[in-house]
Amino acid sequence: MYLYLDESSWLHRCHPLVRLVVAFALFVAAFLADRAVWQVPLLVVVALLVGTTGAWRNVVRLRYLFVVVAVMTFAVWSLFYRAVDEPELWRLGPLMVSEASLRFAATMALKLTVFLAAGTVFLSVTRVEEFAFALTSAGLPYRIGFAITLSFRLVPVFLESARKVVEAQRCRGFDFERGGLAERVRRYVPVLVPVFMGALRRTDGLAMALDARGFQLDEDRTSYLHYPVSSTDVEVVLASAAMVVGYVVLSWRGVLTFV
Repeated sequence: MYLYLDESSWLHRCHPLVRLVVAFALFVAAFLADRAVWQVPLLVVVALLVGTTGAWRNVVRLRYLFVVVAVMTFAVWSLFYRAVDEPELWRLGPLMVSEASLRFAATMALKLTVFLAAGTVFLSVTRVEEFAFALTSAGLPYRIGFAITLSFRLVPVFLESARKVVEAQRCRGFDFERGGLAERVRRYVPVLVPVFMGALRRTDGLAMALDARGFQLDEDRTSYLHYPVSSTDVEVVLASAAMVVGYVVLSWRGVLTFV
């Protein structure tokens, strides 16, 4: 349920804020590039990160998600992107494919692949506690950082709760696999009731626990986590900044604009 990999790669040893900077730099660069050829260098960078951090194991786990996102994005933009004065390659009613739509669809598919891969690398090398520490180190208020990281903690808990409910119902002879797809989906509806009830109980307990620990206090908070800044951190930040600045300059000159 968790993507974090307990390894000792160079990115694992970097400051949590540096890891966040790397992910943010990849997101910004990929967002600015509207031409497929400029997504390729970012894919190479992400591939190097995946290979050197051991995150390829999570990429393998999420391989179907990568394939579905890339294929569906390419298919949708190929059929529905409209370019002015572009010759048609294929048409069926309102659906039309042109050379421009194929180029744009390839760009969007690669862009979302970079987003997904960069996020996978970040979650593979960063614990939830380190993510919260990075957000507060970047100047984000503690409460906002806690709310963001709380989602990473609760989603696996809810999934585990749903799994236990399903297994309990199966022990009682309830068959979730019988019938067609629509019938099987309806059979999972009763599972939602105990899952949501459990979620409400956990939320109430969490709120009381936070109040008991002074979560609402406005005083500055300290942390037991301390990470030294190394020369590698500085080099990684400079490289990420150079990549972002380069893509910003290219975007400002119109090199990255889709035409």
